Amino acid sequence: MCRLILAKGRFSSSAILDAAIMMSSGQTADHEGPTQQHPNGWGAVWRDPGGGLSIHRDPRRINDTADESPIRGVETDLLAVHVRHATLARNQGLQCTHPLARPGAKGPWYLLHNGFLPTVHQRLGKERSEFDSAEYLEYLVPENAHTLDIDAALSKLRAIPPGGTSANAILMNAEWAYVIHWTPQEVPYRRYFSMHQLALEDCTIYASEIIPALAPRERWAPLPQRHIVPIKLNAHGRGLS
Repeated sequence: MCRLILAKGRFSSSAILDAAIMMSSGQTADHEGPTQQHPNGWGAVWRDPGGGLSIHRDPRRINDTADESPIRGVETDLLAVHVRHATLARNQGLQCTHPLARPGAKGPWYLLHNGFLPTVHQRLGKERSEFDSAEYLEYLVPENAHTLDIDAALSKLRAIPPGGTSANAILMNAEWAYVIHWTPQEVPYRRYFSMHQLALEDCTIYASEIIPALAPRERWAPLPQRHIVPIKLNAHGRGLS
C-alpha cells in the first residue's frame, strides 16, 4: 500500500517532498489501517518548463534518499510523489517502483497507484497476476491513447472483479493529469484509502492524508469517492487549469 500527493500551481517542491516523507514515515497517519511505514521505494513525476515530463525513481526508502534526488531544486507547476509499501514481497525493486510507464499517442503515461488489485488481470484475459499495478495501468489506459475517457474509465473500475482494495491513483501524460479516487464499498480500512484536497490561493494539493504542515486540518476537504478529477495542462508548462 502506498501514499500519494500531487500539487499543481505555485508551490515549494521541497515542501511537497517533505509532505511525502511525513506520510511515508507515519507522522501524518490518521487512519485505521495497519500500514504506517512505506519503505519500499519512491518516485516522482513533474513538469518541465517546456511542458514535458521528468521522472525520478528510487527503490530505497524516501526518508534516507530524498536529499539525493533532484526534487528539492525543481521549479515546476505540477509535481506528484509516490511512496510505497509493497503488498507482496516479490514485487520490490526498481522495476516495481512507481511511476510506472505505458506508451501513449503523445508520449508516455505515468501511473502512481495506492492499493492492491490482484484480480484486474482477469479483465486483460491473463491467467495470473504478476504485478497488479502494471496490470491496472494496462487495463485503464487503452493502447496509444492520448486522453482518458472518464466515463469509460469509471465503467472499467466498476467492472474489476472483487478481491482487491483500492484503485486510487495519479495518472499523467504531457497533456493531462488525473486524480483517481476509487475504493469499493466493502473494502476494509476505508480511511486509509481516502483522498483529500487542499485549495490554496496559488495551488491545489491532492493527498492520501491530511498534512498539517501544509495547512491546518480544517482547510482540507475530502475528495468524493468513486470520482476522477481531470487536470488539463497547457503546452508550455505554465497555467494549469
